[in-house]
Amino acid sequence: MSVVVLAYHEMGRACLRTLLRCGVPVSAVFTYEDDPAEGGWFGSVAEAARSAGLPTFTTEAINEPRWVEHVAGLTPDVLFSFHYRHLVKKPLRSIPRHGAVNLHASLLPRYRGRSPLNWQLVHGESESGVTLHHMLARADAGDVIAQRRVPVGPDDTALELYRRLVRAAEALLEEQLAGILAGTAPRIPQDESLATSFGGRTPEDGRIDWRRPAREIHDLVRAVSRPWPGAFSDLAGGRLMLWRTAPRAAIAGASDLAPGEIWCGAGSWFVGTGDGWIELLDFECSAPDGLRGDEVIPAPCAGRSAA
Repeated sequence: MSVVVLAYHEMGRACLRTLLRCGVPVSAVFTYEDDPAEGGWFGSVAEAARSAGLPTFTTEAINEPRWVEHVAGLTPDVLFSFHYRHLVKKPLRSIPRHGAVNLHASLLPRYRGRSPLNWQLVHGESESGVTLHHMLARADAGDVIAQRRVPVGPDDTALELYRRLVRAAEALLEEQLAGILAGTAPRIPQDESLATSFGGRTPEDGRIDWRRPAREIHDLVRAVSRPWPGAFSDLAGGRLMLWRTAPRAAIAGASDLAPGEIWCGAGSWFVGTGDGWIELLDFECSAPDGLRGDEVIPAPCAGRSAA
């Protein structure tokens, strides 16, 4: 019995460690070069694999013939994919005796595709989870093995939810491991009528449209808060970065604010939206002189940040 692992990020490292803790023989680990630009806030799969004495390879082209041939030579029983960025094509998927299994950070068939955790918060979901599923040509569309649900609070940030999903992934993998390795894991077809799919996100997707309701803006802020790039609004000569907010239906003593207008009062800063107000709880403002018009950022806000 042996497995090959494709993994990245903290979830990938946690799942690799789960396999090792359960005594699963890992023939090889494929991952990516650690990228300092990603902030270094999550553990290194490559480092964990090498520390365990596992053959470790970093590549951005896992489907190249040389890697397919290498994996074939290892004759794995199962190929695991944990938070791995690239789609695994048929030549690679067809090698393992008991198939290829992926772990996805949503309750499939909802939120297929890239950045599922962030998209779930953007859309204000009250429940998330992780799914183990058999891999097909289409991303995240294979039969489900099992799922584990995780509640989402109205103010949970992406990092807080991610940490809970990592723990859920470890528990789910350990629970289903025996069946996967034996080739007897469940195969529950996904309901295509319920499927949703989303693409990857970029820093530009954090731009705030103040015409949206306060609740939606708050959901965006927590979906991309630290260590993600953050939600922002451009100002004259700078930028307003939002890291933590609170939606408010009304503010005592405040007159109506147009979307994007800022009012300082009651010991805090508030921004008008298309429906309600946003209270700024943790933010950074790099505009030295503020603006005139629909985004008025008084100079005193520069450098203010309340955790």
